[in-house]
Amino acid sequence: MNPRALRWSELRWPEVAELPARRLVGILPVGAVEAHGPHLPLNTDEVIALAMAEEGGALLARAGWTAVLLPPISYVAAPFAASFPGTFSLSPELVTRLVLEVAENWARHGARALVLANAHLDPAHLKALEQARLDAAERLSMPVVFPNLARRPWALRLTEEFLSGACHAGCYETSIVLATRPDLVRMDLAHRLPANSTSLSEGIRQGKASFEELGGHQAYFGDPAAATEAEGRRTLSALGGIVADAALAVLGEAP
Repeated sequence: MNPRALRWSELRWPEVAELPARRLVGILPVGAVEAHGPHLPLNTDEVIALAMAEEGGALLARAGWTAVLLPPISYVAAPFAASFPGTFSLSPELVTRLVLEVAENWARHGARALVLANAHLDPAHLKALEQARLDAAERLSMPVVFPNLARRPWALRLTEEFLSGACHAGCYETSIVLATRPDLVRMDLAHRLPANSTSLSEGIRQGKASFEELGGHQAYFGDPAAATEAEGRRTLSALGGIVADAALAVLGEAP
Protein backbone atom coordinates (compact mmCIF):
# COMPACT_ATOMS: atom_id res chain seq x y z
CA MET A 1 0.00 0.00 0.00
CA ASN A 2 1.42 3.38 -1.02
CA PRO A 3 2.11 5.83 1.84
CA ARG A 4 -0.38 8.67 2.09
CA ALA A 5 -0.67 11.87 4.04
CA LEU A 6 -2.77 11.84 7.20
CA ARG A 7 -5.84 14.08 7.53
CA TRP A 8 -5.46 16.18 10.66
CA SER A 9 -9.18 16.72 11.26
CA GLU A 10 -9.86 12.96 11.13
CA LEU A 11 -7.30 12.09 13.81
CA ARG A 12 -8.16 11.62 17.50
CA TRP A 13 -6.15 13.58 20.03
CA PRO A 14 -4.31 10.51 21.42
CA GLU A 15 -3.22 9.73 17.85
CA VAL A 16 -1.98 13.31 17.46
CA ALA A 17 0.01 12.96 20.69
CA GLU A 18 1.83 9.94 19.25
CA LEU A 19 2.95 11.62 16.02
CA PRO A 20 6.76 11.97 15.75
CA ALA A 21 7.31 15.74 15.82
CA ARG A 22 10.80 15.56 14.29
CA ARG A 23 9.30 14.06 11.11
CA LEU A 24 6.05 16.07 11.06
CA VAL A 25 5.27 18.26 8.02
CA GLY A 26 1.93 20.01 7.63
CA ILE A 27 0.34 20.90 4.29
CA LEU A 28 -2.27 23.67 4.31
CA PRO A 29 -4.53 23.71 1.21
CA VAL A 30 -5.54 27.26 0.30
CA GLY A 31 -8.30 27.99 -2.19
CA ALA A 32 -11.06 30.56 -2.66
CA VAL A 33 -14.81 30.99 -2.96
CA GLU A 34 -14.84 32.62 -6.36
CA ALA A 35 -16.51 32.64 -9.78
CA HIS A 36 -14.88 30.23 -12.22
CA GLY A 37 -16.72 30.60 -15.49
CA PRO A 38 -20.23 29.27 -16.06
CA HIS A 39 -19.03 25.65 -16.08
CA LEU A 40 -17.00 25.25 -12.85
CA PRO A 41 -18.09 25.60 -9.20
CA LEU A 42 -17.20 28.36 -6.78
CA ASN A 43 -14.92 25.98 -4.85
CA THR A 44 -12.71 25.18 -7.87
CA ASP A 45 -9.56 26.50 -6.20
CA GLU A 46 -10.27 24.51 -3.03
CA VAL A 47 -10.74 21.33 -5.07
CA ILE A 48 -7.40 21.95 -6.80
CA ALA A 49 -5.60 22.87 -3.58
CA LEU A 50 -6.82 19.73 -1.82
CA ALA A 51 -5.73 17.50 -4.71
CA MET A 52 -2.38 19.30 -4.90
CA ALA A 53 -1.88 18.80 -1.16
CA GLU A 54 -2.76 15.10 -1.37
CA GLU A 55 -0.31 14.53 -4.23
CA GLY A 56 2.47 16.41 -2.46
CA GLY A 57 1.72 14.73 0.86
CA ALA A 58 1.97 11.30 -0.70
CA LEU A 59 5.40 12.16 -2.11
CA LEU A 60 6.60 13.42 1.28
CA ALA A 61 5.24 10.28 2.95
CA ARG A 62 7.14 8.11 0.49
CA ALA A 63 10.27 10.09 1.37
CA GLY A 64 9.81 9.09 5.02
CA TRP A 65 8.11 12.20 6.42
CA THR A 66 4.87 12.20 8.40
CA ALA A 67 2.84 14.43 6.12
CA VAL A 68 -0.43 15.82 7.44
CA LEU A 69 -3.17 17.57 5.46
CA LEU A 70 -4.63 20.40 7.52
CA PRO A 71 -8.23 21.60 6.97
CA PRO A 72 -8.31 24.02 4.01
CA ILE A 73 -8.64 27.79 4.04
CA SER A 74 -11.06 29.08 1.41
CA TYR A 75 -12.18 32.51 2.62
CA VAL A 76 -9.45 34.71 1.13
CA ALA A 77 -8.80 37.89 -0.86
CA ALA A 78 -10.41 37.66 -4.31
CA PRO A 79 -10.92 41.24 -5.54
CA PHE A 80 -10.57 40.38 -9.25
CA ALA A 81 -13.80 38.35 -9.12
CA ALA A 82 -15.51 40.32 -6.35
CA SER A 83 -18.36 41.62 -8.54
CA PHE A 84 -19.51 38.15 -9.61
CA PRO A 85 -22.35 36.45 -7.72
CA GLY A 86 -21.01 33.89 -5.26
CA THR A 87 -17.54 35.32 -4.75
CA PHE A 88 -16.31 36.05 -1.22
CA SER A 89 -13.39 38.47 -0.92
CA LEU A 90 -11.74 39.20 2.44
CA SER A 91 -9.06 41.75 3.21
CA PRO A 92 -5.48 40.65 2.51
CA GLU A 93 -4.52 41.66 6.05
CA LEU A 94 -7.04 39.22 7.48
CA VAL A 95 -5.74 36.44 5.25
CA THR A 96 -2.17 37.09 6.39
CA ARG A 97 -3.23 37.00 10.03
CA LEU A 98 -5.28 33.81 9.56
CA VAL A 99 -2.42 31.92 7.90
CA LEU A 100 0.03 33.17 10.49
CA GLU A 101 -2.15 32.04 13.40
CA VAL A 102 -2.64 28.63 11.80
CA ALA A 103 1.15 28.42 11.49
CA GLU A 104 1.57 29.42 15.14
CA ASN A 105 -0.81 26.66 16.23
CA TRP A 106 0.93 24.14 13.99
CA ALA A 107 4.35 25.11 15.37
CA ARG A 108 3.13 24.38 18.90
CA HIS A 109 2.88 20.71 17.91
CA GLY A 110 6.63 20.66 17.35
CA ALA A 111 6.29 20.26 13.59
CA ARG A 112 9.23 20.78 11.23
CA ALA A 113 7.44 22.89 8.61
CA LEU A 114 4.14 24.12 7.21
CA VAL A 115 3.73 24.09 3.42
CA LEU A 116 1.06 26.17 1.67
CA ALA A 117 -0.60 24.27 -1.19
CA ASN A 118 -2.16 27.35 -2.76
CA ALA A 119 -4.32 27.28 -5.91
CA HIS A 120 -5.68 30.85 -5.85
CA LEU A 121 -3.61 33.35 -7.83
CA ASP A 122 -5.25 36.73 -7.27
CA PRO A 123 -2.33 39.19 -6.76
CA ALA A 124 -3.75 40.53 -3.49
CA HIS A 125 -3.99 37.00 -2.15
CA LEU A 126 -0.47 36.06 -3.22
CA LYS A 127 0.90 39.14 -1.45
CA ALA A 128 -1.03 38.16 1.69
CA LEU A 129 0.51 34.67 1.68
CA GLU A 130 3.99 36.03 1.07
CA GLN A 131 3.54 38.41 4.00
CA ALA A 132 2.46 35.50 6.20
CA ARG A 133 5.62 33.65 5.19
CA LEU A 134 7.77 36.63 6.07
CA ASP A 135 6.01 37.21 9.39
CA ALA A 136 6.42 33.55 10.28
CA ALA A 137 10.15 33.75 9.53
CA GLU A 138 10.45 36.55 12.10
CA ARG A 139 8.23 35.04 14.78
CA LEU A 140 8.48 31.26 14.54
CA SER A 141 11.31 28.75 14.62
CA MET A 142 9.35 26.63 12.14
CA PRO A 143 9.36 27.76 8.49
CA VAL A 144 6.26 28.43 6.41
CA VAL A 145 6.99 27.25 2.87
CA PHE A 146 5.16 29.04 0.06
CA PRO A 147 5.87 27.82 -3.49
CA ASN A 148 4.27 30.67 -5.44
CA LEU A 149 2.99 29.13 -8.68
CA ALA A 150 2.98 32.53 -10.35
CA ARG A 151 6.78 32.73 -10.11
CA ARG A 152 9.82 30.83 -11.31
CA PRO A 153 10.89 28.11 -10.96
CA TRP A 154 7.50 26.64 -10.11
CA ALA A 155 5.50 28.18 -12.98
CA LEU A 156 7.84 26.61 -15.52
CA ARG A 157 6.73 23.15 -14.43
CA LEU A 158 3.11 23.78 -15.40
CA THR A 159 1.14 23.80 -18.66
CA GLU A 160 1.47 25.97 -21.74
CA GLU A 161 -1.87 27.63 -20.99
CA PHE A 162 -0.78 28.38 -17.44
CA LEU A 163 2.40 30.02 -18.70
CA SER A 164 0.39 32.12 -21.15
CA GLY A 165 -1.44 33.78 -18.24
CA ALA A 166 -4.84 32.91 -19.72
CA CYS A 167 -5.55 30.31 -17.09
CA HIS A 168 -8.58 31.04 -14.93
CA ALA A 169 -11.27 28.37 -15.44
CA GLY A 170 -9.68 27.49 -18.76
CA CYS A 171 -8.12 24.21 -19.86
CA TYR A 172 -5.64 24.20 -16.94
CA GLU A 173 -8.16 24.38 -14.09
CA THR A 174 -11.02 22.59 -15.85
CA SER A 175 -8.74 19.61 -16.56
CA ILE A 176 -7.70 19.32 -12.91
CA VAL A 177 -11.30 19.36 -11.69
CA LEU A 178 -12.19 16.77 -14.36
CA ALA A 179 -9.45 14.54 -12.95
CA THR A 180 -10.56 14.90 -9.33
CA ARG A 181 -14.25 15.87 -9.18
CA PRO A 182 -15.78 15.31 -12.63
CA ASP A 183 -19.22 15.53 -11.08
CA LEU A 184 -18.62 19.26 -10.55
CA VAL A 185 -17.77 20.07 -14.18
CA ARG A 186 -20.40 21.10 -16.76
CA MET A 187 -18.53 20.15 -19.92
CA ASP A 188 -21.70 20.71 -21.92
CA LEU A 189 -21.35 24.39 -21.01
CA ALA A 190 -17.55 24.39 -21.41
CA HIS A 191 -17.87 23.20 -25.01
CA ARG A 192 -19.96 26.27 -25.82
CA LEU A 193 -17.33 28.70 -24.54
CA PRO A 194 -14.94 30.23 -27.10
CA ALA A 195 -11.31 30.40 -26.04
CA ASN A 196 -10.37 33.63 -24.28
CA SER A 197 -6.65 34.18 -24.86
CA THR A 198 -6.39 37.35 -22.74
CA SER A 199 -3.43 37.03 -20.39
CA LEU A 200 -4.27 37.79 -16.77
CA SER A 201 -0.61 38.30 -15.91
CA GLU A 202 -0.14 40.82 -18.72
CA GLY A 203 -3.32 42.64 -17.75
CA ILE A 204 -2.19 42.85 -14.14
CA ARG A 205 1.10 44.39 -15.28
CA GLN A 206 -0.96 46.97 -17.19
CA GLY A 207 -2.84 47.92 -14.03
CA LYS A 208 -6.13 46.07 -14.66
CA ALA A 209 -7.92 45.22 -11.42
CA SER A 210 -10.90 43.02 -12.29
CA PHE A 211 -11.99 40.24 -14.61
CA GLU A 212 -14.35 42.68 -16.35
CA GLU A 213 -11.53 45.15 -17.07
CA LEU A 214 -9.63 42.28 -18.66
CA GLY A 215 -12.57 41.20 -20.83
CA GLY A 216 -13.49 38.18 -18.73
CA HIS A 217 -17.19 38.94 -18.54
CA GLN A 218 -18.01 35.29 -17.83
CA ALA A 219 -15.15 34.88 -15.32
CA TYR A 220 -12.96 32.62 -17.43
CA PHE A 221 -9.69 32.92 -19.35
CA GLY A 222 -8.18 30.20 -21.50
CA ASP A 223 -9.87 27.36 -23.35
CA PRO A 224 -12.29 25.35 -21.18
CA ALA A 225 -13.46 23.23 -24.13
CA ALA A 226 -9.95 21.78 -24.54
CA ALA A 227 -9.89 20.30 -21.03
CA THR A 228 -9.24 16.58 -20.53
CA GLU A 229 -8.95 14.31 -17.54
CA ALA A 230 -5.54 13.11 -18.78
CA GLU A 231 -4.12 16.64 -18.77
CA GLY A 232 -5.57 17.17 -15.32
CA ARG A 233 -3.77 14.12 -13.98
CA ARG A 234 -0.46 15.21 -15.50
CA THR A 235 -0.87 18.69 -14.04
CA LEU A 236 -1.72 17.32 -10.61
CA SER A 237 1.45 15.24 -10.69
CA ALA A 238 3.43 18.41 -11.40
CA LEU A 239 1.65 20.33 -8.63
CA GLY A 240 2.29 17.56 -6.11
CA GLY A 241 5.95 17.57 -7.08
CA ILE A 242 6.11 21.31 -6.47
CA VAL A 243 4.68 20.93 -2.96
CA ALA A 244 7.08 18.12 -2.09
CA ASP A 245 10.17 19.69 -3.65
CA ALA A 246 9.53 23.05 -1.98
CA ALA A 247 9.20 21.32 1.39
CA LEU A 248 12.28 19.15 0.94
CA ALA A 249 14.37 22.14 -0.11
CA VAL A 250 13.64 23.75 3.27
CA LEU A 251 13.82 20.59 5.36
CA GLY A 252 17.19 19.88 3.80
CA GLU A 253 17.68 16.40 5.23
CA ALA A 254 16.23 12.93 5.48
CA PRO A 255 13.79 12.35 8.35
